[in-house]
Amino acid sequence: MSGEVLEFDVAVCGAGPVGLALAAFLVRRGVPGERIVLIDGKSLGQAISDPRSIALSWGSVQLLEEVGAWPLAATPIHQIHVSRRGQLGRSLMDRHEHGLPALGYVTRYGEVVDALARACDRAGVAVLRPARVASFDEQGDGVNLQLDDGRMVKTQVAVQAEGGVFGQQDDKAQRRDYEQTAVIARVTVSQPAVHRAFERFTDEGPLALLPQDGGDGHQYALVWCMRPERAGSVLELGDDRFLEQLGEAFGSRLGRFTSVSPRVAFPLGLNAEARATGRTVAIGNAAQTLHPVAGQGLNLGLRDAAVLARELGREVSSEAIGNFMSARAQDRKLTIGMTDVMARAFVGGGPLQPLLGLGLAALDLVKPARMLLADMMMFGRR
Repeated sequence: MSGEVLEFDVAVCGAGPVGLALAAFLVRRGVPGERIVLIDGKSLGQAISDPRSIALSWGSVQLLEEVGAWPLAATPIHQIHVSRRGQLGRSLMDRHEHGLPALGYVTRYGEVVDALARACDRAGVAVLRPARVASFDEQGDGVNLQLDDGRMVKTQVAVQAEGGVFGQQDDKAQRRDYEQTAVIARVTVSQPAVHRAFERFTDEGPLALLPQDGGDGHQYALVWCMRPERAGSVLELGDDRFLEQLGEAFGSRLGRFTSVSPRVAFPLGLNAEARATGRTVAIGNAAQTLHPVAGQGLNLGLRDAAVLARELGREVSSEAIGNFMSARAQDRKLTIGMTDVMARAFVGGGPLQPLLGLGLAALDLVKPARMLLADMMMFGRR
């Protein structure tokens, strides 16, 4: 195996949802599966077993459906309730206003990986895993990727789709530490609002509850953003005390919080840069790591994958990469800006907070504005 040279048209470094989606889209756009290779450091079993919850917008579901990776096990979101703790005003987005069966869906990371991996397998996409890129050498007509097992991959275009999380990445041109940590868990409630998701802004950051699993609607995926020092103490709390503090932060809209899974936490920040050279390009988290508010990170990455596949399907070339960068600039800029403002505007207890609360009430009353925001969250900038 060591010293073996493998040749492809497109090499995708990172076989998470965005990398897998890119490979599947490339086949749909006419690139032969055997001319595409996915390179990832994890085994497929490790990736599929990942229990993290993710939110897919309606637009992302349409993209997954196009490559045969939908339907999969997921809970539909019919409504999204947005509010500011301690202030008047709220906004409610509803699927019926858009004539859709759902605004989005909540599923597990592993479910999406499994569905996309099966789609790539059916398409004959080559996979090298577990394997890592030790170094790369870009030439005028392609890229040479040296793997850690001694093999060499020669490719016309290399795509970086392995981004990692904020705090474990090289700094990019646009970087902001929000000084927030997300505490992640699954919780159950006594009085569920079936198929309704909640985005609750607090002084320390947003608190999201996403309906997940089951017909009775009692279980929710929790993303609770708070100051890092508080997150450390919250993780050490016993379940009862944790649920009590969660209830104080969220309120009683769902009755009592009755149970919680083991919790994990990760730091939050913005780290973004539209990176590309003549023969390489970054997409998804490798190009832009966002705050999880409004759940836009993966959805933005899937749109990256769809557009890059469209351009490379016309011609695997440096010109295609340039066309991709131009086509994606506006959607990336607006989505990054939207999440950045939402992550910062509602934090703290300053004099503007009552006005922001009233702004949510105004948004609820002005249907065109509410429709525009929901459309942006579901489809990005089209």
